[in-house]
Amino acid sequence: MQLETITPATPVWQAQALCAQTGADFFFPEPGSSVREAKRICGMCEMRAACLEYALTHDERFGVWGGLSEKERLRLRRTSH
Repeated sequence: MQLETITPATPVWQAQALCAQTGADFFFPEPGSSVREAKRICGMCEMRAACLEYALTHDERFGVWGGLSEKERLRLRRTSH
């Protein structure tokens, strides 16, 4: 008998988010690259608020989450404390 590895379930919002349909390249650009396209996609996404909440809760340090860049999320964390 072989036991299956139990992995945490992916939050439902992630499967429904527009980024799941476009690929990670826009959302995790090379340093110094534009995040304009990622922010445009986030702006149209109904899961944006859940995504941002997840990023802040899990201290995501890289990429665009919920329409905010790393620097913008850091600024938001600093002002909310």
